[in-house]
This record gives sequence, structure tokens and C-alpha cells, in this order.
Amino acid sequence: MPQTLVQKLLAAKSGRDEVRPGEFVTARLDLVLANDITAPLAIREFRQMGATKVFDPRKVALVADHSTPAKDIRAAEQCRLMREFAREQGIEYHFEGSRCGIEHILLPDEGLVLPGDAVVGADSHTCTYGALGAFATGVGSTDAAAAMALGEIWLRVPETIRFVFSGELRPYVGGKDLILYTIGKIGVDGALYKAMEFAGPVISKLDMAGRFTMCNMAIEAGGKCGLVAPDATTEEYVRGRAQREWQAYASDADAEYAAVHEWDCADIDLQVALPHLPEHSVPVGEARGIRIDQAVIGACTNGRLEDLRQGAGILRGKQVARHVRLIVIPGTYSIYADALKEGLLQTFVDAGAIVSPPTCGPCLGGHMGVLAKGEKCISTTNRNFVGRMGHPESEVYLAGPAVVAASAIAGEIAAPDDVI
Repeated sequence: MPQTLVQKLLAAKSGRDEVRPGEFVTARLDLVLANDITAPLAIREFRQMGATKVFDPRKVALVADHSTPAKDIRAAEQCRLMREFAREQGIEYHFEGSRCGIEHILLPDEGLVLPGDAVVGADSHTCTYGALGAFATGVGSTDAAAAMALGEIWLRVPETIRFVFSGELRPYVGGKDLILYTIGKIGVDGALYKAMEFAGPVISKLDMAGRFTMCNMAIEAGGKCGLVAPDATTEEYVRGRAQREWQAYASDADAEYAAVHEWDCADIDLQVALPHLPEHSVPVGEARGIRIDQAVIGACTNGRLEDLRQGAGILRGKQVARHVRLIVIPGTYSIYADALKEGLLQTFVDAGAIVSPPTCGPCLGGHMGVLAKGEKCISTTNRNFVGRMGHPESEVYLAGPAVVAASAIAGEIAAPDDVI
């Protein structure tokens, strides 16, 4: 029977030759992850179920990224609990302090997620890793606890929606614009419990940063996972990072899909998602002129070096508007160091930006940029729900780094051409 990419991945991990959408399977896991918000809950459930040892201390990753450096006593206690569990269990991949970074950027960069893997994480944006051709999905802390103990997960095989992008990208348009456009077309429940497979000539030419961004926001369309079949770009990224063998899979040419969407990228402009849902995506021209108080470049969606380069390219030689706070957050300390060497951080500081250590911080309204009542923020993060970044009467607009940087200069939502 012809198989889609997600079917092949789950068949391999469940010891089957093939699986069908709708079937329930038990899949072996290559990695289980949790962070400083979700790990403490998982650890409590792990102990409550009577577990004493994780299934494999080299296949569990714990990352302190959401509220660190610790923003208050509770955050410090959460990190302490996770730190002690890692020491007790002999978990090698415990990341904190200068080893740390935003989990969904850090773990692929460390070579801990590879093509052909099956990964679950106690964070909804675990679907990011599908950019490598891995099955990766978010789970609750209770399921993460069971996965840490058993090394497997029970789940239903999803159907696949295929998204084919052709044509040529417009200037500055990247993965963030493609995924916002997609969500704008199908809605926040348009891929509910479906695998979202991104393909076509444009995806083949898209760099890994753009692919990670697209798969990261599959969950914003209700997707079970986002996927890009591995190719030469994937292999180049993985080479030198991989700490073990890996296996690439691809959909069969005659595989069946729940739906297929085909779009010409010549028709896709820079996008802005208006409050309070990612599906409220419009061309930047339709949002132009909305006054902002804050701008953020960072997060697991757009905190990679390529994102910082694009933002710095817009800001170089210019100044952030006096009434705007521009916050720049490199995704890992390695990215921070590279941005420092390239002079990107100096560009940001010279323009009047605030450069933060790696953290999820403002994305979830945690710290490093919480919004007050009535404030408006344009951000490269992935969610703009009511109260997501702070006060329930604040507003969050989603965009890519180029639009965020241009808006920070203009003091209102703007396109790069408006300020260059």
C-alpha cells in the first residue's frame, strides 16, 4: 500500500511494514523532552505512577528555557526540581545556564533530533522537528511522564494534508510568511490532528531555518505534526551534528492525502497575523500604519541566526522609534556567540534594541517583555491569543523578522521598503 511520510515514520517505529490513517499504534521513541514549565509536572507524575528510572537517560532531554534566567522564586524552584531529577537519573542532556537555549532550536542544533526519529515533548511546538523529516509532536506532562518511563507512546496515525509551494518568493518573504499564509487559508483548525506535509520547488530551495519555522507553527493550524521530507539541505544541516545513525523517509509518489493545496508564491506577500488568532493573516499592506509599543525578534519560531541576520540587515544604520521597545532574543548561546562575531548584536544595540539572553520569555507572557493594558506588539513569535504576551487587553501581531524590524523603525507596522 502506498504510504505517506508520516505513515512510514510511524510504521518503522511500531515495527510494522505499513500503517493506515486512523489506526492506533505504539511507537518507540528516540527522544522525550520537557522544559522548566512542563518537566516538574511530568516528574511528579513519573513518581506518582511508581516509576523509578527513565527508560534511557540518553533519550531524555530537559531544557530550562521558558522562565530562565529565573524570573522569580517559583521559576527558580521549578529549575531546581528539574536539575535534581536530571542528576538523580543521570540525564546527560540537561540544559541550563550557558549550555542552554530555546529547546526547539537547541535540540536540533545539538544533533539530538535526526531524520527518521520519533519524538514527543511536553511542549506543543515540538512539531518543529518535523523539518528534519522526523515525527515530532507535543504531549501533556502526564504523557511525557509515561514516555520517560516506558520509551514509547500510544497514538492514532494521522491523515496527511500536502501543501505544495511553487513559483518564486518575493523579496524578504520566508517560512514565516508561508506558514501564516497557509493558516490564513485553512484556519486554526484546518489541519486538526493531521500531518501537514510541506513540499514543492519553493520548499526544496528553502533553508532549514525557514523549514523549522513552518513546521513549528503546524500546531497553530491544529496539526498533529509538520513535515518536510529530508533532502540535500537536510543532510548538510545534519552532517557534523548527528551523534548517531539516522534514516530518511519520503512519501510514495502515489500516496493518498486527505487534501492537497497548491499555491504560487508569486501571489504571497509579506504577512501579518492580526489579533487574536494566527488565522487572521493579511498582506502587510493591510496592516500598515498600526502604531506599536513593542517589537520582538526571537522565539522558537524565528530566533535563528538567519532571522537575526534579516532583522539586522533592515536595522543597520537606522534607529528604533523612540516610543518602541525592540527586544531581540537569540535562540541559543551558540547563536548569540555567532551573532556577536558577525556584528549583528552591535547593530541591534546601535539601533536602540534590547538584546536578551536566550529565553522563551515574552512569547508566553513570562518575562523580558510582558505587555501592559492597551499595548500593541509585533512579534516573530507563534501565537497572538488574548493575553498571550501579558494584559488581556493588549494586542499581538505576528510577522517575520523583516517586517518586525521595519515596524520597530517606523513605530508602526511597516514593510521593509517603507524604511529602506
